[in-house]
Amino acid sequence: MRSHDTVTLLVPLLLIAATLAVAGCTGTTQPTAQQTTLTVFAAASLTGAFSEIKEAYTAENPDVVVDFVFDGSQALRTQIEQGALPDVFVSANEKQMEALQEGGFMENDTVAVFLENSLAVIVPAENPASVTNLAGLARPGVRVVIGTKDVPFGAYTRQVLDAMAADPAYGTAYRDAVMENVVSEETAVSTVMPKLTLGEAEAAFVYKSDVRLDDRSRVRQIEVPAEYNVVAEYPLGILASSEQRAEAAAFIAFVRGPTGSAVLESYGFDPVQ
Repeated sequence: MRSHDTVTLLVPLLLIAATLAVAGCTGTTQPTAQQTTLTVFAAASLTGAFSEIKEAYTAENPDVVVDFVFDGSQALRTQIEQGALPDVFVSANEKQMEALQEGGFMENDTVAVFLENSLAVIVPAENPASVTNLAGLARPGVRVVIGTKDVPFGAYTRQVLDAMAADPAYGTAYRDAVMENVVSEETAVSTVMPKLTLGEAEAAFVYKSDVRLDDRSRVRQIEVPAEYNVVAEYPLGILASSEQRAEAAAFIAFVRGPTGSAVLESYGFDPVQ
C-alpha cells in the first residue's frame, strides 16, 4: 500500500512540474495580479527612443507593464476619437494634441511640450541620384519620399518647401519641381527608411532624430538650414479616461527626467524642461 500511495502522490506533483516547465519556455511575460498595465500612444518618430526608455523605466518599476502603440500622430488621434483608451498620448505636433484637448479627451493640465525636433534630408549611402544638397531634390527623375500632409513630418516638410519657395534663391519653381519628384507620401516616418534601403527612393525628408547611429552606414544626411527648417514641438499628456493616472504621471516624469532626457538626446531630440 505504501508503494501505491507514493505513486498516487507523485503523479500530480509531476503534472504540476511539467506545467510550470512549459509555462517557463513560452518566453512571454504576462502581467501579474500585482502589476499595472500602462498604455502609451506615441508618435512613430519616438519608436527607438521610447523603446529604450521603457527598458530603463521597467527596470526601476517592475510593477508596471508599459505597452506602446507607435503610429502617425494623426492616426493615433483618430483611434482615440473612435474609442481607444490609452493612458498617455505623445504627439509629434501640437495640432493633434490640441484637437484632443478641445474634444475633452485629455487632462489638459497635464499636457506640456517636452521635446523639440527638426527636419533633415537623407539619401542612401551609395547615393545613386548624386544628391548632395537641397537643390538636387529638384533635378528631374530624383525619387523623393515625404509624409502625407496630415501627419506632422509631412506638414513640416511642406512648410520647409514653402519657406524655400519664398526665397528667390530657390523660388516656387523649386518647390513645384520637388513635389513633382515625390513618388510616395507616407503616413508614418518609420516607413520612410525602408523605402531608401530597398531602392524605392533616392531621397527623403525625415526628422533629424530618425538618423540613428546604426543607420549612419546606410544613409547620408543633408542638413536643412535653420532659415528654412521647422522646429517640431512634441507635447504629451494623460488621457481623461485613464484609470492609471498616478502611474501615467510617474512615467511622464521619468521621460522628462535625467534618464529619459539623456536617451532622447542620444537619438537627436532636444528635450524641453
